[in-house]
Amino acid sequence: MANKVIIGIVGKHYISDKKRTDSYIRDEIKQAIFDNDAIAIGILSPNEELFYCGNNWMQFEDKLLKSDIIGQIKLCDGIILQGGITNEAYESFIAKYCYDNNIPCLGICAGQNCIAYALNGTIKPVDNPEKHNKPNEEYVHYINIEYPSKFYNIVKENRIKVSSRHKNILEKYPLLQVSATDEDGYPDVVESEIKHFYIGIRFHPESLYKIDENHNNIFKAFIDACDERKITKSNIRWIISDMEVKL
Repeated sequence: MANKVIIGIVGKHYISDKKRTDSYIRDEIKQAIFDNDAIAIGILSPNEELFYCGNNWMQFEDKLLKSDIIGQIKLCDGIILQGGITNEAYESFIAKYCYDNNIPCLGICAGQNCIAYALNGTIKPVDNPEKHNKPNEEYVHYINIEYPSKFYNIVKENRIKVSSRHKNILEKYPLLQVSATDEDGYPDVVESEIKHFYIGIRFHPESLYKIDENHNNIFKAFIDACDERKITKSNIRWIISDMEVKL
């Protein structure tokens, strides 16, 4: 177990009718990690106050307890930003930290927003939400995948069918390239060409990974990227330790 990849899933918040706040992680996402032979742990906001944000998360940056957030990230080999109705400033801070430090990062739905926000991107409402916000349907539409792209290398298909349960879409996404579009031409998958694994997807592979190999391959590829980083970190520590012994 000590050699297994550790994936940090960034928690989101839910406020009940009694005004009590809970941190939550989607069971589908944590199970996709465990089912692919890695370990899932939660990344929680150390701030008591919630900082919900739109396109400008940096207005709250100075209020974030950054050292405690980074301390949690350093326990992990990779990070998942999950979907949800809202985005919080600490999620985009985590996405930015992952980008700057080349930590494998997968953003799902609202998590894709965070990846874009981290790089000064923006989102906008989808023009036809009745077509794209269908939470009760497993498959909703196809996406067309660019070749070559990192995402194509994951699924090895030009076209796959995906879920769709969102009301927003990316508007601007600096430093990211579109690797798949939906049938309306919206960017469904974006990625960084220069980072090892920095990908944002608008659909929900966690809901389909048990029945669809294409969707499970997303988690497999992400975990493999995290494992490669883990091995690299271990080798660097070994080299440094060996140099210290020789000195």
